[in-house]
Amino acid sequence: MGKVYLVGAGPGAPDLLTLRAARLLESADIVLHDALVHPDTLALAKRARFIDVGKRCGKVSTDQRFINRALIEAARTHEVVVRLKGGDPMLFGRAHEELEALREAGIECEVVPGVTAALAAAATLQASLTRRGVARSVAFLTPRVGKGEGTSEWLPAALGADSIVLYMAGGAAQSTAKSLIGAGKPSQTPVALVTSASLPEEVRVVTTLAALAAQPLPQSTGPVVMAVGEVFRQRSALQEIEYAPQVASAR
Repeated sequence: MGKVYLVGAGPGAPDLLTLRAARLLESADIVLHDALVHPDTLALAKRARFIDVGKRCGKVSTDQRFINRALIEAARTHEVVVRLKGGDPMLFGRAHEELEALREAGIECEVVPGVTAALAAAATLQASLTRRGVARSVAFLTPRVGKGEGTSEWLPAALGADSIVLYMAGGAAQSTAKSLIGAGKPSQTPVALVTSASLPEEVRVVTTLAALAAQPLPQSTGPVVMAVGEVFRQRSALQEIEYAPQVASAR
């Protein structure tokens, strides 16, 4: 019986992998990877067999039950199995379901953390998610729900934090802004949206909840992180990114 490693691939850029993640990819016999993992990251697994088990909103996605079964079967036939997940496996990565299935099957597993998209977005914006006197708390949330999951009660947690980071928020950015305003968040609260954080095609926008609620973002094929809070007000004053809902390239 082999061992399964749930490995964080980071936000996108291959050089943001941890050293442990790179070493495991080099020794992997088989890699089950998410859809958005960079090709150069996969190229580190020189002798591995690859299985794409990615999930994309609005597109054909791999059922989680299939992924669980595939991991178990892979561990029965390979020594080193890498489950490569975008960002960090333990944040919106459904790691619990995979770990639970592996433990029930008696398969040894280990989690290797990765840089999550919220931190990559904060880094590229050069805006700390926490700041003395401004923000002492951060909430990582997603307004999206999976099939059969019912509704997401994310608003109370969002209103209780000084800084809010919303994952998988691109298609719902306008409705999310309206929901936050409707729940009592000041309409002039700054919003930063980063598409494809850490990659050459990265795009950054800084706006307000009111402006975003009035005009949606242009459609994007890359993942979008939406960050809300007063910590981004100073960032907009640098004038590198216009304080309006229009896209400005960061490269």
